[in-house]
Amino acid sequence: MGTAVAGGEAEGRAPHLYFVVSAVFHYLGPAFAVLLFARVDVLGVAWLRIASAALVFALWRRPWRAFRAQDREGRRLLVAWGSVLAVMNACFYLAIDRLPLGTVAAIEFVPVVALAALGARTVRNAGALALAVPGVYLLTGVQIAAEPLGLALAFANALLFALYIVLADRVAKREGLSGIDGLAASMLIAAVVVSLIGGWQAVPVLGDPVGLLAGVGVGVSSSVVPYVADQLALARLARATYALLVSLLPATATVIGIVVLAQVPTAAEVAGIALVVAGVALHRDVPAVTLPAT
Repeated sequence: MGTAVAGGEAEGRAPHLYFVVSAVFHYLGPAFAVLLFARVDVLGVAWLRIASAALVFALWRRPWRAFRAQDREGRRLLVAWGSVLAVMNACFYLAIDRLPLGTVAAIEFVPVVALAALGARTVRNAGALALAVPGVYLLTGVQIAAEPLGLALAFANALLFALYIVLADRVAKREGLSGIDGLAASMLIAAVVVSLIGGWQAVPVLGDPVGLLAGVGVGVSSSVVPYVADQLALARLARATYALLVSLLPATATVIGIVVLAQVPTAAEVAGIALVVAGVALHRDVPAVTLPAT
């Protein structure tokens, strides 16, 4: 009996551990991207990130087999997810080229936290969200810049990020399709889409070994490890719970900033970390929301 209980507790903790892995690697990618911005145009960085991740997934999972095995609805889902991944990454890099990263991150979390609110149907979860929202605000240091195109791109990235969560949840819970195989197929589709958007901007770096190595680092750290961990977590968590956990990302960024970049947080950022951690500790899982078919 004791062994069974321990096993059940370990299984219950696993989704949150997967998310921790995702959160850490989510910000190691941008650390590599710092080198790339000095060598490659913005959309070229987006192409290198997705193309290198697509290559890794292609060698690992042979995703075209999973795509062929799907019916029309399944293929439409994978094409939609891949297209969202490509455009989302392009919008993200174009936005941070025009606005401070903190501003873009803050905007990105607006629809994500709203998605969590849809599932926060208890007083406890509502209180958790009430703690997480000001924590995210304090951590990201919101300063809306007078850059209309940058703001438009940031809001587009935010909406696409929320849509990514919805589509990733559908893939993770779709019968007859492994979430990781679905991710691999969608990443190949994303590589095609992002090539049409701005692949030519990566051409100058193809003869630069250092730039290519950094591009592979960005792809693996930003689009392989965290997305695989996302799929493993989403298969076991309600979408609303996952969306609330995503609010931990600014706290993770602050910790990585201290360890890797020696960026000591301000008092406001420390307060933000405390609020977000308190919100995540307070919240409890809720049943997954059934999504309408499209």
